[in-house]
Amino acid sequence: MNHPSIPAWIATATLAAGLASPARAQQPPQPETTRLIQSIQGPALYTAYCSVCHGKDAKGGGSMAPSLKTPPPDLTKINQRNGGKFPLARVVSIISGEQSVPSGHGTREMPIWGPIFSQVAWDQDLGRVRVDNLAKYLETLQTK
Repeated sequence: MNHPSIPAWIATATLAAGLASPARAQQPPQPETTRLIQSIQGPALYTAYCSVCHGKDAKGGGSMAPSLKTPPPDLTKINQRNGGKFPLARVVSIISGEQSVPSGHGTREMPIWGPIFSQVAWDQDLGRVRVDNLAKYLETLQTK
């Protein structure tokens, strides 16, 4: 039965649009799966999530670096900034968003990529593995 104020073609188009995508309406997008790379290896994680700001060589010259308010630090000198010792636990807490970085990655509530590493709803342990692998990879990049 047609409503007198709605043209038939509008009613038909509306009905067709509603029937065309029932699966989409039932399954909301899952942001974790759309932003998460498959690899859990440190080098791949670095390339996917860090190099755009910190650069491929980790020295702070990524393609987005010029547009940032605070220049990204040289990640190959973490040892030098910490008395010659790599602070693995601190690096892990920064990557996961548990420890804030002044003028850096944002707050705990909205870190740039913290959810990718530590708040993966379907597998918290795998998120922790990613954080650890990335931190250990950064340790291998340190200059002597």
